[in-house]
Order: sequence, then structure tokens, then C-alpha cells
Amino acid sequence: MESRKAASAVTAGSGSNFSFAFLFMPKLRRQAIHAVYAYCRVVDDIVDSDDPVEVKEAGLAKWEDELHAAFVSGKPQHPVAIALADAHRRFGVRYEDALLVLRGCQADLHKRRYKTWAELYDYCYHVASAVGLMCIELFGCKHPDARQYAVHLGQALQLTNILRDIAEDAARDRIYLPQDLLAEFGLTEADILAGKRGTASLWLVRHLAARARKEYALAKAVLPPSDRRALLPAEIMGSIYFRLLEEVERRGDEVLVAGSRCRLSSRRKIERALHTFASVLLPFGDRLLSPAY
Repeated sequence: MESRKAASAVTAGSGSNFSFAFLFMPKLRRQAIHAVYAYCRVVDDIVDSDDPVEVKEAGLAKWEDELHAAFVSGKPQHPVAIALADAHRRFGVRYEDALLVLRGCQADLHKRRYKTWAELYDYCYHVASAVGLMCIELFGCKHPDARQYAVHLGQALQLTNILRDIAEDAARDRIYLPQDLLAEFGLTEADILAGKRGTASLWLVRHLAARARKEYALAKAVLPPSDRRALLPAEIMGSIYFRLLEEVERRGDEVLVAGSRCRLSSRRKIERALHTFASVLLPFGDRLLSPAY
């Protein structure tokens, strides 16, 4: 089907950490998760484009129509939306979760500052946890706690992204660090926009990293043993992003400086994917190997 090929092409061309997590999935489920990822990539690219805000709003409004067509009326036009409709029919990917992602992207057009942790966590829920919730059914999870696992892992991944992208976001006049947190460490918006380094910035990075680590731990704590194999792709994502978090922690306040974006090599990503695969699927692998995160 051309729509599946289109979704897979978006995933393959992105160079994302997530693509390594999809390698171990059965073909039909892998195609479905490519559709979910491609949808998230396409709407995120609209937000990050250099187009005027009104053009971006129109682009996201078209996607609201495409989602309704994919999940409700059954007549989507965009190839990625057609692939999403197929994922919905085959595996039960939910309309409300897909819509949450779109709402997060729409908010991103106008909201460039976050006052409190509550505001930031709500944003992370929309743009990251909701993505995990879209995937739960197509992973084949049965236990209700799998959804809570997706929420916490989504928060962890997005907080890791925010840490990694502080300088890149600042260049777009976006600051996802809560203003309450900046004030706690004696920093201002101007300090973040200027990439100011120093003791306060270092402790800011460490504090946000600790928040991310807590979400990884909460995800691990609620992971249903009965769904552990089904959640292998999510565990691979978590393992890769946790290593990325460790790299951010190693660099400290350097992540505030333009051009300092942390990346993991393909080799390290593959190593984490294989390590997680072995720890989850091999007999006694979880006892013989160190935790993925």
C-alpha cells in the first residue's frame, strides 16, 4: 500500500532515535507504528517551519480534518492519514490520543514560555505521552497499567528532549524550562536566550535531569510484567534516550550553548537496542544484564 510506504519513508528519512526501536516489531505492527511516527513528524514539522503563524495554523487545521477522516468518516486524503486509518482498523490506535498530539502542536504555535512544572508536564503529556498512548494498542498490550507506563515514559523522553534542545529552542525564542525553576536558580529568560553558563546553569541542568530520571524510574515501576515483551520497542526507546540523558548530564551547562546539541552514534543506538532486546527476551536476560535504564 502506497500510504504505508509514504509513512515508512518519513520514518526512515528522519534519522530519529525511534527508528531503532521499530526494527524488532512484526511487519504489520512496524508499518502501523511508522504511521504514528510519520503523523507526529509531519505535524511537528509544520510547527517548526519558517512559515507565518497563520499558514501553520491552516496546516494544522487541515490535519484536524484528516484525523477526523482517518478515525471517524473513513475518507482521509493524506497518505500518512490513510496509513493511520489502517493502523486504527487493525490495532485500535485511538482518535482521542492522536487529537491530543495535534492539540499540543497547536499550543506550540502560540505558547513559548511555561510558568510552572504543571504547565510543562501538561505540554509533555500532549506531545509525548499521547504518542505512547497511541502505540499501546498496536504494541499488543493487554494490562491497563501499560497506559500509565506510556504516560511516564513519554514524560521522560520529552524532558530529555527539552534538556538536549535548550539552545536550539532558545534560537527559536522558545523556553520550555519553567519560569519557577529559572527563578529558583537565580536565572532569567535572558540568561537562557544568551546561553549563559555557570554554576546556576549547571545546577539547573542537573535538576531537570533528575526530574527526567524520576519519570524513567516511574515508568519502570509500573511496567506490567505480562506486557514486557509487547513493550520491547518502548523499552528500546527508553534505553536509547536514557543514554542520551546521561550524555547531556556529562556535558552539563554546555547544553545551553548554540551548536552543542547532544547526539548518539548509530553504533551506540544499536548497542542499546541489542542490549534491551537480550535483557527482555532471553531467558534470565534481565538478571544477567545491567538494567536498560
